[in-house]
Amino acid sequence: MEKIRFELADSEESVDFFVLEQTRINGTNYILVTDSEEEDGEALILKDLSEDGEQEAFYEIVEDDEELEAISKIFSQMLEDVDLAF
Repeated sequence: MEKIRFELADSEESVDFFVLEQTRINGTNYILVTDSEEEDGEALILKDLSEDGEQEAFYEIVEDDEELEAISKIFSQMLEDVDLAF
């Protein structure tokens, strides 16, 4: 599993996430991440809001219920052996 360090926009803190899967839908990149590599952890779907060609990506947690449901279904199909609950 790939580990990515995210810098929090509203502070100087950072947090590490482990990437479970990624997909691109309608020109937008989404990643499914967890805060734990080995045990049951919290899973989040992050949406890439950066423009094509930018050196650094800017991710936001998907909070819109309809978007979250649609994207989580896609990730569930991609990861058949993983039970996702959002």
